[in-house]
Amino acid sequence: MNLIVVKFYMRLKTMKRVEIYTDGSCLNNPGFGGYAYIVRYKEHEKVGVGAEENTTNNRMELKAIIKALEILKEPCEVYLYTDSNLMVQSINEWLEGWVKKNFKGRKNADLWREYLRVSKEHKIRAIWIKAHNGHKENERCDTLAREAALQLQRKHKEAQWLNSNS
Repeated sequence: MNLIVVKFYMRLKTMKRVEIYTDGSCLNNPGFGGYAYIVRYKEHEKVGVGAEENTTNNRMELKAIIKALEILKEPCEVYLYTDSNLMVQSINEWLEGWVKKNFKGRKNADLWREYLRVSKEHKIRAIWIKAHNGHKENERCDTLAREAALQLQRKHKEAQWLNSNS
């Protein structure tokens, strides 16, 4: 076994195992979107949400993953759980080919480049879970992401109403 392989396995052996759960939501796709994530290490948990205008569900799914990975302060072994089969296949199978082709013709290339930046130190395994099937963390992320999108939509409508009545 060469030295590089030995170093890789030694590093993997000392990596913290982290679970990440994500979901993205979009009203009218494209439209107001929200994302949510849960990052769990042993008994510690961090939850995050965000929202954007004029976005898609796939962008919100990927944004949730990126934001969750940004929390990690050291290289980790990441088990990423998502109900997006597109994200799972993209991360586990297709991404390497997209990089070789410099993302030519790929949607959301900006976010995929950002994903590469935040994921490079980690060993990531993306795992598909069925949506709306009683998976506690997935249901929680789904609710938080949808609420974030709805909240942004409400703020936007309130601002429009205030501007039209000024």
